[in-house]
Amino acid sequence: MIRIGETVKKNVKYYYRPGIYGIIKVNDNILLTEQDEKEIQLPGGGIDKGEHYITALVREVYEETGWKIQPINRLGFFHRFVYMPEYSKWAQKVCHIYLCKGLYNLTSPLEKGHKAILMKPRDSILFLESPGDRIFVKNYFGLKS
Repeated sequence: MIRIGETVKKNVKYYYRPGIYGIIKVNDNILLTEQDEKEIQLPGGGIDKGEHYITALVREVYEETGWKIQPINRLGFFHRFVYMPEYSKWAQKVCHIYLCKGLYNLTSPLEKGHKAILMKPRDSILFLESPGDRIFVKNYFGLKS
């Protein structure tokens, strides 16, 4: 499994947090989420205990964007060691990335502070906050920096 981002801190206890995220194609664009007017990310998030990965992906995308999606196939995964201020914890985030088709928009995002945006894949690599998200988008669409 590839590690992206910070190195592991030896004196830190990390909480294991699996997550699932989508590269969601909508015509010539991809669906992204902007959080708190500062971070642009692939939609997705944590997988709750006992929850199926695909169920978590569909739920998270709906909550963050208001879109109905169709997961197509798994592209891969990476992990990163980060501080999660919303939980006041250090985490080993295992990020599974799926290719999806955006079917239609149902509603505004349900999660406070989230905004759904559509963007050309080439432009998205300039704005995506997570280096892992950027790598997967670049690789899937065959883009160079």
